[in-house]
Amino acid sequence: MIQGVLLHSVSYAGLWGQVSLSTATFLRKAAQLGFDGVELMAKRPHVSVLDYDSEARRQLRAQLEDLGLHKNILAGYTNLTADLEHGEVPQREIQVSYIAELARLARDLGCTAVRIFSGYENPLLDYSKQWRFVVETLREAAQRAADFGVVLGVQNHHDLGAGWESFRDLILEVDHPNCRAMFDAWAPGLHEFGKTPASLGQAASELARLMVHTTVADYQLRPRYRYNSALINYEPLTPAVVAVPVGEGFLDYRAFLEGLRAGGFSGTVAYEMCSPLRGGGSEDNLDRFARRFLEWIAPWRSPA
Repeated sequence: MIQGVLLHSVSYAGLWGQVSLSTATFLRKAAQLGFDGVELMAKRPHVSVLDYDSEARRQLRAQLEDLGLHKNILAGYTNLTADLEHGEVPQREIQVSYIAELARLARDLGCTAVRIFSGYENPLLDYSKQWRFVVETLREAAQRAADFGVVLGVQNHHDLGAGWESFRDLILEVDHPNCRAMFDAWAPGLHEFGKTPASLGQAASELARLMVHTTVADYQLRPRYRYNSALINYEPLTPAVVAVPVGEGFLDYRAFLEGLRAGGFSGTVAYEMCSPLRGGGSEDNLDRFARRFLEWIAPWRSPA
C-alpha cells in the first residue's frame, strides 16, 4: 500500500520557531533516521526555483541518490485565487508559470510529483467563479506538469476544496491524468474537531484511487477562553492545536490508513512538523517525533 515514507523538509526549516537546517544537512538527517525519501520545501530556505541553477540541481540530485533517498517529491506553495479582484493582473499565467517551473525543477531532481494547494476563498468574488477559475487553472497546470513527466498533486489545505467531498469534486472536475489528490487526514479531522473518526476512514476509502501521496501530522486540542469581566465568566474560543507524536493526538490515523488500504491506495506518505510542537522546536525533539513516526508507520510500509 505505502510505497515510500518521506520526511518533509519544512519540519527542519525554522518557520515555526524550530531548529533550521540547511538542505544538505536535512537530507543527511532524513537518510540517517531511515526515511525512504524526502518532500522538499520548494521555497527558501530550502529549494527555491530562484536559487537552483542547472549545476545546483545536478549536485542536489546526486546527493539524493548518494544518500539512497529515491522516493522524493517537491512541495510547492500556491494560492490560485490570489489577488483576483484586480483583473488586469494575469494571475492564472503567474500561477501556472510558477507551477511549470516547479515541474521543471522536480524533473531535474528526479522527483515524481509536485505538491500544490488550491486557493483561499476571496470574499470579494463569487464562490462559483472562483471554483471554475481554480479548476481551469489546475487543468492547465497539470498539462504543463505532464510536459515534464511530473504529476501535479493537490493537497486539501486552502479554502477551495477543503471539505473532503468538495475536494473529491475538485479533482474529478479537473479530470486530468496528471492532476491527482494528495489528501491528508488532519484537515478534515480539524474541521470536525476529531469527533467523527469514522468519517476519516470513509473519506480515505473514497479518495484512495485518486491519490498519489498523503501527509501525516497529529495534534491535540487546547481549549481557549476569553474572560468577560461583566459576567465574571469565560467565553469559549476556537481551540488551538499543538503537534504531538503521531498516535497521541485526536486524529484516528488507523481508520484513515485502513480506509486507504480498502480503497486501493498505492503511493507515498510524508511526515511533517509544520506547527508548534509539544516540547519545543529543538533538534532533539524534532528527531524524537520523526523516529516515533517511523516506528508507528512500520506495519503499514510495503517491503523494500
